[in-house]
Amino acid sequence: MDPVPTPNHLRRAPVQQRSAERLARILDACAECLDETGYENLSTRAVAVRAGVPIGSVYRFFTNKRAMADALAHRNLDRYAEAIAERLAGLPADDWRPAVDAILDEYLAMKRSVPGFGLVDFGVPAPPENAAVDANRLVAARLTELLCSHLDRAADDVLHRAVLVAVEATDALLQLAFRYDPSGDPELVGETRTMMHAYLARHLD
Repeated sequence: MDPVPTPNHLRRAPVQQRSAERLARILDACAECLDETGYENLSTRAVAVRAGVPIGSVYRFFTNKRAMADALAHRNLDRYAEAIAERLAGLPADDWRPAVDAILDEYLAMKRSVPGFGLVDFGVPAPPENAAVDANRLVAARLTELLCSHLDRAADDVLHRAVLVAVEATDALLQLAFRYDPSGDPELVGETRTMMHAYLARHLD
């Protein structure tokens, strides 16, 4: 079963399997509606209809559409981290470059195939309500943990800051790549990979 969003995103966390499955259907429907209408026109009622549940079921979990999209973003991040962990398990631990490539490649795969991901990848397309939960900071923290575990090295503030810088720069470049080409402009994706290697070499070599 897919990971359930943390209670911070929910009014009430599901306890029974049937409730968890209903929550998953709501988030799946939210992702599909995002692709069709965009975030601004997203509505809890449309999601309820798409999911085949009463509107009360949506409000049982979420106070509003932002909370619902936040939960979808959190699920995306969980899936991303799990997919990266699986990829890293098959890579040598004495070279960080294949690990960084796997991190980029998995993001590209999700960007091209996961419903709703183009608008809500790991955060809602609106100013964060709390800087401490800014999407790219959360992503950087998870990636730092995964990299350090794979490379068997300790995390520190310098490395965490470096990963955050790489995440911010990569995010901006990939937004540009996907504006140029719905599948991601290959040349800009290549430049993004080169940038990641060049910058992170200062901290991981």
